[in-house]
Amino acid sequence: MDITRHVISQAPPTIYYVPNFITENEEEYIINKVNNAPKPKWTQLRNRRLQNWGGSPQPSGMIVEDIPQWLQIFLNKVNDLQLYDKGNLKANHVLINEYLPGQGIMPHVDGPLFYPTILTVTCGSHTILNFQKQLKNDEEMVLDDSSKMSLLLERRSLVAVMDSMYTGYLHSIAERNEDKLDNTVLNINKTKFSIGDVLKRDTRISLTIRHVLKTSKIKLNVLFKK
Repeated sequence: MDITRHVISQAPPTIYYVPNFITENEEEYIINKVNNAPKPKWTQLRNRRLQNWGGSPQPSGMIVEDIPQWLQIFLNKVNDLQLYDKGNLKANHVLINEYLPGQGIMPHVDGPLFYPTILTVTCGSHTILNFQKQLKNDEEMVLDDSSKMSLLLERRSLVAVMDSMYTGYLHSIAERNEDKLDNTVLNINKTKFSIGDVLKRDTRISLTIRHVLKTSKIKLNVLFKK
């Protein structure tokens, strides 16, 4: 795949958006595998639940855990794009999030534990991924409304966020049950939808695939092989 054909030219460097990166069968396969993961793999947060595969990233270093073969298939597909240091690095961690309708995530940056490139595959439902810069304020988070932009992440799509879009912008998902598409959606021309459309959310499974920079030489063989 020539990933450069999928750049979002309206955004600062660099965002790629690939519709139908996976097939319907692959989407169903991923959802089934995620839903059938052993209960200890799930971590319940206030507004969503998640799974870590590959290890738990820590400032001191991630103790590497085996990634199951069913998931490694999709890491290989992402690695083929050669976006982690032009292919010199490989993805070694997957964060799987489950978002029910009405759930989201507060504005944040993924930070220095990871190579500054994240790739996310969306399954089960669309969402709107918002980006904004943070104004300098030591007491509270204040977002710069003039910098607001967003992406429509369709089912089975891939988004890659790199460079200044990774380091300079916070990203978030609003807590709502439906999304009305407006002129902040930069990739609308790469989707099957139009400005003004209202999309109802369903349960979304996202695979956020990254390269953790610091890892431990100790390797754990985990028992969760489903």
